[in-house]
Amino acid sequence: MIFHAINFAADAHAGQYRKGTCIPYISHPVNVMKTLCESGCDEETITAGILHDTVEDTSVTLEMVEQRFGKRVATLVAGASEQDKITDKHLPEPHWNVRKQSTLKRLEQETDLSILMISCADKLDNARAILHDYREKGEELWSRFKAGKDEQKWYYSSLAGVLVKQGNKHGNPLLKLALELETTVNRIFGSR
Repeated sequence: MIFHAINFAADAHAGQYRKGTCIPYISHPVNVMKTLCESGCDEETITAGILHDTVEDTSVTLEMVEQRFGKRVATLVAGASEQDKITDKHLPEPHWNVRKQSTLKRLEQETDLSILMISCADKLDNARAILHDYREKGEELWSRFKAGKDEQKWYYSSLAGVLVKQGNKHGNPLLKLALELETTVNRIFGSR
């Protein structure tokens, strides 16, 4: 199932690159997969981690994910996605701040450990990429995002806080990932 998901995601994300780079986008879901594998997650959670952006960012639908990978994988993908980006792709996307507040609220209320693991692995890989690029590009980096440095600081600091709180409830391996996210965010933006 995992190797099928890698091929499926590679096809879905073909021609896409990480924001402001020449790095093929498929590297991100593969990094999420690696983190989930190293954390001892089950096959369906790892598969959903690989597919977590396919419904948000490509023409793939949740129905297609369910047909190919089963109901649980589709449920996990939906749970780890921004709801506004997967429910009706034809509607205009809400403002960045509205989407991010919705994500934070959803993660605060989430009880499914697999969804929390996928979300944390996703945000951790994004934060690692930001830290790497920030060290290379400096302040110029923030121009590639829809929201600037202050908004990104608010969002990533809030994410780390929510996920550490969830990690304290659920224990490891979520807590370990959430603490790594918090450390990475602090390296990007300085201590809170």
